[in-house]
Order: sequence, then structure tokens, then C-alpha cells
Amino acid sequence: MPNSSPTSSSSTRTVSGSWPIPLFISVLIPVILGVVLYQLESFDPASYPIHVLSSYPPMIVPKRNNQMLRSAEKIGVDRLLSPEDVAYDLNSGVIYTGCVDGWVKRVTVNESVGDSRVENWVFTGGRPLGVALGHYGEVIVVDADKGLLLNVTSEGEIKVLTEEAEGLKLKLADAVDIAENGMIYFSDASYKYNFKDYIYDFLEGRPYGRLLSYDPLTKQTKTLLRDLYFANGVAVSPDQNFVIICETPLRKCKKYYIDGERKGSVDVFVENLPGYPDNIRYDGDGHYWIAFATAKTYSWDLAQRYPFIRKIMAIMVKYIGQPHAEKNGGVISVDLQGNPVEHYYDRDLTMVSSATKIGEHLYCGSVKSPYMLRLNLKQNPAVHTS
Repeated sequence: MPNSSPTSSSSTRTVSGSWPIPLFISVLIPVILGVVLYQLESFDPASYPIHVLSSYPPMIVPKRNNQMLRSAEKIGVDRLLSPEDVAYDLNSGVIYTGCVDGWVKRVTVNESVGDSRVENWVFTGGRPLGVALGHYGEVIVVDADKGLLLNVTSEGEIKVLTEEAEGLKLKLADAVDIAENGMIYFSDASYKYNFKDYIYDFLEGRPYGRLLSYDPLTKQTKTLLRDLYFANGVAVSPDQNFVIICETPLRKCKKYYIDGERKGSVDVFVENLPGYPDNIRYDGDGHYWIAFATAKTYSWDLAQRYPFIRKIMAIMVKYIGQPHAEKNGGVISVDLQGNPVEHYYDRDLTMVSSATKIGEHLYCGSVKSPYMLRLNLKQNPAVHTS
């Protein structure tokens, strides 16, 4: 009797003579579901400005140290949870930083051995980000979760300065600096998205950021610049003529003139940065230090160019979680004209959020790490690239 295989017709049936039916179905169903989900998702990304989509490579920095992690110390391990910004009080030798647990902490560092004492100073109940030292012993804090600009007295008393500007509440209060005349300049990174959902601001590609000012004398809050792309770091120039504001997804920093003939006008301070800028700090010695969570990446370049990719990414974030492709985070220093001087980074370093030069050391904050990084710049200098 001829040998026949009753299973041969069912187990090896193919579609178009190539794909087995079970495999075809396993591929087709996710594709159909993905298309349906894409069509139903209301998230609507916009096109980024055309100049952002240029293919120019990042600026060339004369000096660099690309092994920053090899020599950096970890300060306050497991006591400083995501210390986003760093402010230093020269008189007391104390560092102030806001952490993800809601505490503004005071850190005293032993310069010789790298040991540190961490103190829970004041609890804001939200997410303190930017910190700046006032002129009378106070610390000015911006709380992203609560959308508040706060004054913390030297005794630890918290006072709310403002929570809105011209009728629009703060949604993601981010960075802050203080001019010599006492005027406070700060950023609201996005008036649509909060700190938890900040990634959607990047993915949507619309300018929801603002540069704001608060006058302690009149108690007035003003909007100085609108339509900024994720307004981040803020720094008042040493000559008090302008304020620098970082636009993270554009890889650039603008300057807004607060005095002189150009008062009220805007200009570019530095652009085509090697990474996406977070905070910017002036060191009192002719240089600004700009922190990067990550270097410029091909994947984000592609996403910025095509809104549909950012919509797919938004769906992934919503249903799966945020993808992480960060690398080569670090710090760049520029001179008073915005010319690049030194670049400190490391392939495995990510989410660096601030950099403050204190003596021979560079102290770096983070929105991810449970510690602060400290690098001795004299012992680990950036060197000229060939």
C-alpha cells in the first residue's frame, strides 16, 4: 500500500509557495495591529525647523577627554538620588542639589580624600531641579512637579515666589540663575508636558518652552521668550548684558539681551553642539560649562527628520516603555563668545544634567545616577586632538 503522509498537506502548506501559513499569520497579525494602533493614536508630531535637519557634523572641540568615567569619583553614592543641578556656596563650602526624592540636599566634600557628608536640608514635596544661590544666604529652587519657583531661606523656610506667568501656569519649571541686581531668570521647559512625560515634548516637536523672569521687588513674573524647544539651562552673562537659554532638541543655546542697545532682542550664543544641552553654568573664570545627557545620535537625527517615526516612538513609550540609545554623555566648555574649548565625555556616560567647576574639580549632576560625579581637571585634563 503506498505510503502517504496525512500531515504533509497541513503542516507544510505555504502562502505564495514560500511562507508556511503559521509563520505568515504570526507576522501579519502584529503588522495589522500596529497599523490599526498607529491610525487610532491621536499623538500628532510636528515637523522640526528645517535648519535642525541639516546634516552638518557637530562642532569640533580643540581639546577632549573621552574617558571621563575612568578617573571620575562618585560622591554621595545612594545618598544623592538623581542630583539634577549643582550650586556651590563659596563662603560655606557647601554644595546644594535637588534630588528625585523631593529633598534639596547640602553636600560637604572633603577635597583631599573625596569623602562627603550629605544632609537632607529641605523637602519640597515635588521634584526640585534647578538651584541657584541668592544674594542674602537664600537658595532659589525650581520645582518641576509642583510648577513652582521657590525661595528657601538660610533657615530652611520655603516661600513660593511664583507659579505662573501671564496666566499660564508653570508645567516643567527647569533651570534658574540670578542677576547681580537680584532679578531671577528661569525656564519652563514645557507648558504642556510635565517632568514625568518630558519625552513627549521631544517627540511632538512643538515649541512649548519659555524663558521667564521674576522681580523680587515688584513680585512680577514676565515671559521674556516664547516658542522655545524644551527650554532648559539658564545662565546670566558675567557682564549682565544677556541671559543664555539652552534649547535641548535643537542642540543650541540662545542669548536674550537684558541690557544695552539690544535689550529685548535674541541672538545665537552657540549651536551645532556635540550633544543635547541640559544645564549651563558660568565658572567665574571665562568659561561656561554645558552638560549633555547624550551625544548627537543617528537615531534621533532620523526621528527629528520624520514625524511618523516619532509617532511610532511615542506609541512604544506609551505601551512598552522609553527606549534608551544614549551614549557619550558629558560636558563641554565654551568661552565667553561661545567658542568650544574642552570636551569631557565617555561612551558609557549618560544623563549628565549639570556641570559646575569648583576649584580644580568639575562636579556633575545627573537625572539618573544615585550619586554626583567629580573629576579632577588638573590631573585628568582634556588634550588637543590630532
